Amino acid sequence: MRTPGSRFSESYLTHRENAGAAVMFMVVFSTGRRIDVRNEIFQNCPDQRMKKLLLALALSTAAFCLPAARAADTAPKSVIHVVTIAWKADAKPEQIQAALDAVKDLPAKFPGITRVWTRSIKVQGGKKNALVMEFADEAALKKYAGSDAQKEWYKVYQPVREESTTFDITN
Repeated sequence: MRTPGSRFSESYLTHRENAGAAVMFMVVFSTGRRIDVRNEIFQNCPDQRMKKLLLALALSTAAFCLPAARAADTAPKSVIHVVTIAWKADAKPEQIQAALDAVKDLPAKFPGITRVWTRSIKVQGGKKNALVMEFADEAALKKYAGSDAQKEWYKVYQPVREESTTFDITN
């Protein structure tokens, strides 16, 4: 049975992320007094059922909120430029390899490109290869379009490319 001091008119479970990436759960009681659930839940709530309910709410909220907060912290801000390629029927293997190798040189030639991937493990949809360029940000991707580095790579790539599809992706 609940005592008059333990009744809620409205109760809210809120959370705040502190500098250590831990989440502090607070319960706002009808009196407006905030109680740190981690330290005081058992001292200030005389009803055993209410203690168990509050603890279950705090733990289940932590289970859902903490992974989401961590995922947002780990999402990169860079842009990936994904290109799937179908080569011309008369393209020689050496020409295709030269075009893929030229992609590996791009980070040294264009400072906005941070990484490249050229070894396709699985490719679908009638394409033969895929490659990825990682740009520092959207501005770097925009600067790359029409740059000397792109023009130089196109000299090797475009003569053997039949068709390509491009995806630019970021968070």
